[in-house]
Amino acid sequence: MKAPKTSCPSAQRGDSLIEILVTLVILMIGLLGLVGLLLQSQRSQMESYQRVQALMMMEDMVSRINTNRKAASCYAITTNGSSPFLGTGSSLSPGCTTGTAEQQALATSDMSAWNSLLLGSDEKLSGSNVGGILNARGCVELVSPGVYQVSVVWQGNSKTAAPSGISCASGQYGDDTQRRGVSAHVQIASLS
Repeated sequence: MKAPKTSCPSAQRGDSLIEILVTLVILMIGLLGLVGLLLQSQRSQMESYQRVQALMMMEDMVSRINTNRKAASCYAITTNGSSPFLGTGSSLSPGCTTGTAEQQALATSDMSAWNSLLLGSDEKLSGSNVGGILNARGCVELVSPGVYQVSVVWQGNSKTAAPSGISCASGQYGDDTQRRGVSAHVQIASLS
């Protein structure tokens, strides 16, 4: 004789509530990690965008100086490595006394245009400048006879080391750990 089959009350069918909760916790940890990765990616993308904009502004001024070579000294507005500067917080009114009247006018116009670029005047939203980079400042300094350093600095999103070799607008960003910068040297040959 065979014994009749009885169902065991302790047999499980499906997943338990604890297994579902553990799965949800693991899933949430993974999603939080993904959100953190996306935020870091967005910060890096913004830093990269600002660096590209700064490089374009710097190259713009280098081209302007090269175009108006005979009045290159008019562009050297920065005297002590960090000020004066153009851009955010600047009250400098560019002027020029070297070269012909036409060269002086071009230098003054170039500096005013560069100041506007640094202030983000290329893009406007409801009448406010929104283009460019955060707290941009620009310096042009005579570093040796015929050699000029063109620098663009801005405020980064996070703290890091201050840019080495670039003193433009030093001290304008607190302790300078958020100051970013790019620079290039322009050498003007004597064409006499």
